[in-house]
Amino acid sequence: GGTGQTEQQVQAMAELQPAGYIGTPSFLKLILEKAQALGTPLPSLRKALLSAEAFPPSLQQWMQERGVTGYQCYATADLGLIAYETEARQGLVVDEGVIVEIVRPGTGDPVPEGEVGELVITTLNTDYPLIRFGTGDLSAVMPGMCPTGRTNTRIKGWMGRADQTTKVRGMFVHPGQVADIARRFPQVLRARLVVSGEMANDEMVLQVETHETAEGLAQQLAEVTREVTKLRSEVQMVAPGSLPNDGRVIEDARSYR
Repeated sequence: GGTGQTEQQVQAMAELQPAGYIGTPSFLKLILEKAQALGTPLPSLRKALLSAEAFPPSLQQWMQERGVTGYQCYATADLGLIAYETEARQGLVVDEGVIVEIVRPGTGDPVPEGEVGELVITTLNTDYPLIRFGTGDLSAVMPGMCPTGRTNTRIKGWMGRADQTTKVRGMFVHPGQVADIARRFPQVLRARLVVSGEMANDEMVLQVETHETAEGLAQQLAEVTREVTKLRSEVQMVAPGSLPNDGRVIEDARSYR
């Protein structure tokens, strides 16, 4: 339908009687609201494939009440379809034409099943092949098989952006730097850099999951953090499994963002 006015979209749908809609959920909501305001029924419209935005259960129910059953998919302009929702509505099933990996942001290292990380996609399309294409989006692999019988891997869908680069005291800090720091210490299982404070008074705390509690490790981590980022940081050692499973390597908790 293009990007014409909503009223024109309603008129076109009323005349052409399409069975389905593909696009963003927010625009479909506008179309249905406009059709109701104009008193123009759209009886043919019964299904929708929705992408590019969140499709919460509340909006899903709102559309269902108006006769439209919507399902979401995850796709990009470069790759096309990557994963799609089924009638089970339990995650998104990965399309069989792509290879999906989930890696730690700032690295190419795969994370364990269930851990949140960046979606990296490979497509062996002979016309436009892409090898380990970083989408910049976060997700996680879901265990088990879809109740509908689909056997391919499922992901949780879009869970935020992987690009967590932030500026601290005039210096950019990148997820790759945090990964570099952690990589130098075999004792460190996971690391997360938390930036807090107020304008001109930024503070950094490097939180690391480790079984080791010796004070010497914290001092070494602080020194390497300053070497890599050129910034001073405190170090907080926590028990394995303590850090949030949200894919974040850098958490900007400042009040003035």
